[in-house]
Amino acid sequence: MAVSPGFKVFLDEQFAPLPGVTIRKMFGGLGVFRDGIMFAMSVEDTLYLRCEGERAADFEAEGSAPVVFKTHTGKDMPMPYWRAPERLFDEPEAFRDWAERAFADAWRMKVEKPARKPRKARAAG
Repeated sequence: MAVSPGFKVFLDEQFAPLPGVTIRKMFGGLGVFRDGIMFAMSVEDTLYLRCEGERAADFEAEGSAPVVFKTHTGKDMPMPYWRAPERLFDEPEAFRDWAERAFADAWRMKVEKPARKPRKARAAG
């Protein structure tokens, strides 16, 4: 699940035109953040962009698929991150557009996420 040092450098270069982006290690891969919101991730030298709702059709049209993890019970669990189309790495304007849309999806999901109910305090006893 690791990401090679060379791929990390490559991602730093790809995301450099986007202001405020940081890339940091997470669970053997990398998380790509902006304003504290993760909008992309990399696992095994593959970049995945956040995608919600109707935009999945854009990824499907590019032959992409969502990342799928196995749960501890062996069930496949698709995540809201889709493999970035390879062509984007040779098209800086398109890469930036797709990355900006991934950030917008991640930001919108954070804003629309219902607030968690506070936990009830346990009675001492």
